[in-house]
Amino acid sequence: MEKKDIDFKALEKELQAALDADEKYKRENAAKFRAVEQRVSSYEEFRDIVLASHLKPLERKDKIREKITAPWNCHCTQERASQDESANISQEKPLFQPETSAEFYRDWRRYLQSGPERYQALLQLGGAKLGRLFQTDVGFGLLGELLVVMGDHVRRADQPRVLQILRSLADTGRFTLNLSLLSPAERQSCRGLFQKLRAMSSSIPEEGLGLEEESLEKGQPGGIMEDDMLLQELLELYQVD
Repeated sequence: MEKKDIDFKALEKELQAALDADEKYKRENAAKFRAVEQRVSSYEEFRDIVLASHLKPLERKDKIREKITAPWNCHCTQERASQDESANISQEKPLFQPETSAEFYRDWRRYLQSGPERYQALLQLGGAKLGRLFQTDVGFGLLGELLVVMGDHVRRADQPRVLQILRSLADTGRFTLNLSLLSPAERQSCRGLFQKLRAMSSSIPEEGLGLEEESLEKGQPGGIMEDDMLLQELLELYQVD
């Protein structure tokens, strides 16, 4: 490839975006632990602490000498500006193929705007890939978003893959802590997701039993009984009544 064919400005923007996403992840993760140590009284207070983690307190020497013309939350403005720039650079969305949790978080926010797009992206990655990406931890607030997306768009044909995604997420670091920090709306979506999965398991047509049972006898994965056992395990892991 010739040097003139390389878009260095685009590469620089992608690198800076990845660095910013990684820094944001580390900053919010540290704020999450501080909030837990402070034993905040509500989820809303916890969320406010994490969302304000980029703000720094004023010191005595800091004085306002000029009229302020910039918005108080520069991160909000920068994010909006970066979204506008990315929309102007190209109308085509790149393939969703993150290799790190920071890349997932960045592309999930930047390129996947609708629920159906996000749902298809999760199915495309699959449980094994998601488990590797979030082996250390699922970023703050992301677990709830994933549950909401799956709860809104899960289909009968996708049930085995959704179950595997849920199982992989349950194996990630600090899963129990992230589960306890779900908002009431996210918790309700989680219950709704498992209600749909249970209904799908109980509505399997009788004519399909022969093939599924035959696959189990041969030791092949994906049988009805295997999925039902996994579903029962997930109900306990996600603390769904």
